[in-house]
Amino acid sequence: MRDLFDPRSLSQSWALPANPRPIVTFGAGSIVGDAHYPAYRKGGFPIAGLYDPDHEKAKALAEKWGAKAYATVEEAAAVDNAIFDLATPPGIHAKVLAALPDGAAVLIQKPMGSDLAAATEILTLCRAKKLKAAVNFQLRFAPMMLALKDAIAKGLLGDVVDFDVYLALDTPWQLWSFLEGLPRIEIAMHSIHYLDLIRQVLNDPKGVHAKSIGHPNHKMAQTRTTAILDYGDRVRCALSVNHDHKFGRKHQACEFRVCGTEGAAYVQLGVNLDYPRGEPDILEIYPKGGSEWISVPLEGTWFPDAFVGRMANLQRFAAGEDEELVSSVEDAWMTMAVVEALYASNAAPATPLAEKP
Repeated sequence: MRDLFDPRSLSQSWALPANPRPIVTFGAGSIVGDAHYPAYRKGGFPIAGLYDPDHEKAKALAEKWGAKAYATVEEAAAVDNAIFDLATPPGIHAKVLAALPDGAAVLIQKPMGSDLAAATEILTLCRAKKLKAAVNFQLRFAPMMLALKDAIAKGLLGDVVDFDVYLALDTPWQLWSFLEGLPRIEIAMHSIHYLDLIRQVLNDPKGVHAKSIGHPNHKMAQTRTTAILDYGDRVRCALSVNHDHKFGRKHQACEFRVCGTEGAAYVQLGVNLDYPRGEPDILEIYPKGGSEWISVPLEGTWFPDAFVGRMANLQRFAAGEDEELVSSVEDAWMTMAVVEALYASNAAPATPLAEKP
């Protein structure tokens, strides 16, 4: 049965640039030390330095990675031939982008602003400054997702007709204290990754339905979401997300189930299970013409390997080695449009029940 396809033949990585350029990071939060810098070192990308308003925090992180801590935004933006890496809160993106040299290559942390209006401001700014700008939707570059998309492209599933996202997690929101008090959390900061990946696989939905709520045990605005993306009468797409499943590992889950007309795929996103240590990622394919599930040996994980691929594509695009800038600000704006539509749906009243006669 394994003659149907070789699971090791599926693409799982992005080509590296021939001459990587130095990276200057804005922000010294945990994501930089936990994911960005381990990935950049693994990919062979030079880390020039970083800026953060908390200079002592920036110095500590810079010393750990053999980099420089810049005193001002302007000093960081003046580094010659740099790739700029914005690991900043969404409300800060535009200010940093405005300080960058025209024509620079830049990676913007998701989300692309706090809302669609901010995303539009960022898009307009990037156009005006002719920035080679991408948004850090790095899930597109995770080895399991590259392999999944390759399997779909090779026809192993037939036509995709079902896409389910299911999470039941105990997410440590305390690691991101800056999120408390923000009006938009779960969809804008977490499920946005899944929405962006779904868009890459299924294209843009016709519309959405959503309910996103918090939990009585904490003060985060939303940590539980149910959503439907409308792709017409042939494709069903749904997300069920619960970050407050604090009852032991046994029945926790973080998975995609993608079904086609002739095959299916199962994905476990391991990093979210016991974050940030995580568990293994999993990809299994039930291929067209098959009679069993086949496990795909994965060559890396979402963290940090997807960050390697994300930066590699930007570097290669800036050097003329890649024709397409994946998740460019032009494309990422559409992911933000999906997010905005979900919040609009969440704010709208539900269809009421008929009154009993």
